[in-house]
Amino acid sequence: MEIEIQVTDTNYNLGQEFLISLATFSLNYLGIHPESELSISIVTNSEIEKLHQQWMGLPGPTDVLSFPMDELKPNSATDGPGILGDIMISPEFAQISATQNNKTLKSEIELLLVHGILHLLGYDHVELPDEKEMFALQELILEKWRNQ
Repeated sequence: MEIEIQVTDTNYNLGQEFLISLATFSLNYLGIHPESELSISIVTNSEIEKLHQQWMGLPGPTDVLSFPMDELKPNSATDGPGILGDIMISPEFAQISATQNNKTLKSEIELLLVHGILHLLGYDHVELPDEKEMFALQELILEKWRNQ
């Protein structure tokens, strides 16, 4: 996998190796071609708030946004490589969620990264059946990641 990391919020040291490792694990588990590309940006609340308003029409910051490119699907490794898209994560916003849920920032970022990857692959959680499917797969990937 070719995974590019961009960090504009330097107040949080998440470790690029950790992000690359989790993204690679998740994409391999989901059967994405090993030469596919992904971009992950660690951004400030201000940056993600602008994107949230521009692309979703919603006010305020959020924790993660995904912008798919080639509309790859799980188990598409035989289809050849593609560009998955971009994931934007706000660790400042994630820290708030982590604190409220008695979790570490690292575990919250793990969740957000996998969540973002699933969105790039076409999963969503608008309808309850889709939410159950997406969240179950998200938890399965995280469980396998944490127990490897």
